[in-house]
Amino acid sequence: MTSILKLANVESSYGPIRAIRGVSLQVVKGQIATVLGSNGAGKTTILKTISGILDPTKGSVLFKGEDITARDPALIVQRGLSHVPEGREVFPLLSVHDNLLMGAYTRRDRDGVARDIETVYGYFPILRERRAQDAGLLSGGQQQMLAISRALMAAPELMLLDEPSLGLSPRLTREIFEIVIRINRERGTTLLLVEQNANMALNVADQGYVLENGRIVMEDTCERLREKDDIKEFYLGMKEAGARGDRRWKKKKTWR
Repeated sequence: MTSILKLANVESSYGPIRAIRGVSLQVVKGQIATVLGSNGAGKTTILKTISGILDPTKGSVLFKGEDITARDPALIVQRGLSHVPEGREVFPLLSVHDNLLMGAYTRRDRDGVARDIETVYGYFPILRERRAQDAGLLSGGQQQMLAISRALMAAPELMLLDEPSLGLSPRLTREIFEIVIRINRERGTTLLLVEQNANMALNVADQGYVLENGRIVMEDTCERLREKDDIKEFYLGMKEAGARGDRRWKKKKTWR
């Protein structure tokens, strides 16, 4: 299997505070990978470092075999990597349609851009209905749909998704993740996902990494991670029930 993204011993800081420490991970081309961790563990910092928003103080980031460490974010987008940041960050005073065109600003293939606009309208029909409306007037869920669609307009080979379900209802969360799976399967887009809903992330992703205090402390296939006791207790909100080592499980408070 070919890795499209590799991080080797990456460290990034905010002033004197080291947010991630010696992070090494890889994402296989065509798969979905996820990073789990509590708030403040450094998940968002990993994505910002990959996309060039934050320069690492140590280590390297390779994308398609090319060293993109600390490269200009616009150049990284041109290389085929898109980032959907936490909090959506649409252009509120531009229309939905113009937001999508902004996502395609590095492209010169007009026909391809037109086809991709139709594709994202197919994924999210509400955006077609609201295409002339200012993005700032959309609901939170619609803005998330727009943020994902805008990133797709760059025709990325790898997409970074930061907390796509944040603030959304369970129904909208399911809709968003159904489209994430379709993007991966139908377009062949590789995805690296940071997500507060650990259960959802482990069910859609192939490979998972667990981040604690800025360090990767566990990595495995998501199928195996779902069966690990620590993951069940701390990330899926489950704890062992009963005596004499029986393997029944009961729900605890859902992890956020």
